[in-house]
Amino acid sequence: MADGKKPSPLDRLLDDPHFRAQAQDRAHDLVQFIDRSPTPYHAVTEVIRRLEAAGYTALDERSRWSLNAGGRHYVVRSDASLIAFELGQATPAEAGFLMVGAHTDSPNLRLKPRPGYEKSGYAQLGVEVYGGVLLHTWLDRDLSIAGRVALKTDQGVSLRLVDLEAPVARVPNLAIHLNRGINTDGLKINTQTHLPPVLALATDGEADSGWANAIAKKLGAAPEQILDHDLCLYDVQKGAVAGLSKDFVQVGRLDNLASCHAALGALLASDHRIQATRLIALYDHEEVGSRSVQGAAGPFLESVLRRIASATEGADGYDRAIAQSFLVSADMAHAVHPNFADKHEPHHMPVIGRGPVVKSNVNQSYATDGESAARFARLCLEAGFLPQSFVTRTDLACGSTIGPITAARIGVKTVDVGNPMLSMHSIREMSGTTDVELMHRALSLLFAGA
Repeated sequence: MADGKKPSPLDRLLDDPHFRAQAQDRAHDLVQFIDRSPTPYHAVTEVIRRLEAAGYTALDERSRWSLNAGGRHYVVRSDASLIAFELGQATPAEAGFLMVGAHTDSPNLRLKPRPGYEKSGYAQLGVEVYGGVLLHTWLDRDLSIAGRVALKTDQGVSLRLVDLEAPVARVPNLAIHLNRGINTDGLKINTQTHLPPVLALATDGEADSGWANAIAKKLGAAPEQILDHDLCLYDVQKGAVAGLSKDFVQVGRLDNLASCHAALGALLASDHRIQATRLIALYDHEEVGSRSVQGAAGPFLESVLRRIASATEGADGYDRAIAQSFLVSADMAHAVHPNFADKHEPHHMPVIGRGPVVKSNVNQSYATDGESAARFARLCLEAGFLPQSFVTRTDLACGSTIGPITAARIGVKTVDVGNPMLSMHSIREMSGTTDVELMHRALSLLFAGA
């Protein structure tokens, strides 16, 4: 190195052209994955597409399961949460579960049940704020509508995915001439009155139904068939691998589709011959507390684990399996912000491009302890790098993840990790190209039984 210091294992890895090429390829694949996933429903659909291409088959929670060593299956709940697993050569009671958990949802704006209305000559949409949105980032963006729609059919109710795939809405900023103090006093947004997007110029009698007409047309249905919906706004700008040296991934929903992508990629790359059962759990509703039928606080994962154990072992198989299992809770982490470095704990400042972060909090906002952190660190070392560490400033509140929820619910040893990023909860977020590959390698070693 130019300063005379001995290069670290990570520095040597970053100097490897083969590694850099793999990192670029995986980062571009992540961008494609996210671009195809404007909502949790679409994310699960994209995961299913990739799973089925690798030979995974669907299981129905309503049916009896027949499971055998080496079997590859997935289960979906409420169209927005998914668990996929490959059974090991040994039963879970003998070898345990190796698991990665992540979440499919991201903060955004969602349509109210009856969203359409007219005001001051414009057709607009009533929206609710989902999760901890950085509201100002949603202004002056080209927005589309996507999600799930319940249609009335001759056979009953049909749930259909929809994506308008076009810039049909916008939340316009107020001109500085009418808000002179904005640059000195800051922007204050009233979520009820300032966030409804403009959809069209109002046409008598159509302001409240234009959105429904567009959705129905996209689905090849009649507007009166729409019984209800779960629809979101999203930014139509595609993701990019960006920066002078292509160091960055810039796209919405990195938190936490990047972790879903890493978990899925590691599962698909795992060796089919190992003893332990490998599993990924991708949940909806993490951003709003996980308290739902498909959220991490619900029974979804526990139910699937119990069914796997009971299908392969005796009555105490589940408890024996959990006692020797391990969960990596993967959710994006805060990189140090160069313009706001004082907001970070001064001795724990993760940097983009230096690899995954182990997240700790003594008050159990994260599930990490010394034992689980060491186990993940060993995976990283085997992959050629040391993980970074994050704790929040002692005088700031700490966020949380599915990690403590899952650890408490099923009693599994858990570590909280994530790749470092900037602009978390913005409509367009930013992370590192090389970190995508580094996380993939660490999780792949987990699923290799390392």
